[in-house]
Amino acid sequence: MNTEKPEIDVNLKFVRLIERRPDGFVEFEFAIGEPDLCVELLLPEEGFRQFCRSNAVQFLPPREATGSDWEWGLREATRQRFR
Repeated sequence: MNTEKPEIDVNLKFVRLIERRPDGFVEFEFAIGEPDLCVELLLPEEGFRQFCRSNAVQFLPPREATGSDWEWGLREATRQRFR
C-alpha cells in the first residue's frame, strides 16, 4: 500500500475563463495547486483583473466539451431544473 501523499504546490494558481458576460461580470474557475480541483467564481471585470494580478495566476485554455454526464458545473446547474 502506497502511503505517500501527492505533492501539491500551493504557490501555483490557475484561472480558466468561462465567460465574459454582457452585464460586465466574468465567470471563471480558480484552482490552487491542481488545475482540475477548482471553484467557480464571478467577479466584475476590474475585480477579475485585480484578482488575477494579486494571485499571479496561470491562465488555462477553455475546457473542451466531451458530452459526458459528469461534466457540469454551477453554471449548468442554475440553468436546469432538478426533480
